[in-house]
Amino acid sequence: MISKLQSPARSCYQPRLYRLTRSLQMPAGSASHRTLAAVIFDVDGVLVDSPHERAWREALQGFTDPARFTTEIYQAHVAGKPRLSGARAALEQLGVANAVERAEAYAEHKQQILEALIAARDFTVYPDALRFAQALAAKSLPLAVASSSKNADQMMRLILLSQNQTLLDLFAVDVSGRDLSHGKPHPEIFLIAAQELGAAPTTCLVVEDAPAGIEAAHAGGMMALGIDRLGDAALLRAAGADLVVASLDEVDPDALIEGQLRARIK
Repeated sequence: MISKLQSPARSCYQPRLYRLTRSLQMPAGSASHRTLAAVIFDVDGVLVDSPHERAWREALQGFTDPARFTTEIYQAHVAGKPRLSGARAALEQLGVANAVERAEAYAEHKQQILEALIAARDFTVYPDALRFAQALAAKSLPLAVASSSKNADQMMRLILLSQNQTLLDLFAVDVSGRDLSHGKPHPEIFLIAAQELGAAPTTCLVVEDAPAGIEAAHAGGMMALGIDRLGDAALLRAAGADLVVASLDEVDPDALIEGQLRARIK
């Protein structure tokens, strides 16, 4: 018998529990069943088409040729990580001398560029992600956002869904931009989101676009849905994503509510 989990007092949601079947991309007969109580979304690259990659690239001026910073490097080594960790990883991947010592200056320059791009409203919500989140919210499934970016909340507040609702308002819990002891691929940020949602980690599904985020989800005992927006499906699968899609419109929300993580049947 499944017992209901109590949601935190400050949340307006009463979590509904569903059986989650890990049935895709696994050998026949090996599916495991879990209870689905909540869904946790990353922000950059999942919900919002943000200017982070552009800022990281442009900030390399004076360190190395910015053109060397490819989308592949961004996704595999920078995306999803805290700012300083991402800066260090980028410089190391590009073979920049004294990468550790220069990472802070690079990170600060990137932040200045990013803030200017955000001020210019150089970002937008992904329509498929909005439809997916709204469909889950309509089913009373508790949602959280969990991004390492300290700019995630600002962008989400600037995206208006109606006169009285922003993108951030769709989510019961927001743990984005907090100063944590560990960054992804450590699961700390997702474990905090689960705790504040009042859900056991094993009853949560994480939606991520970065390998580090997929690894963090699994490290926390959670299911992981990978969204391939930049042609990196192989990296997401290698990181352990339970399902990889090119658009969240491909995910069957009714099947998810009924207990199966699967793509829509065409």
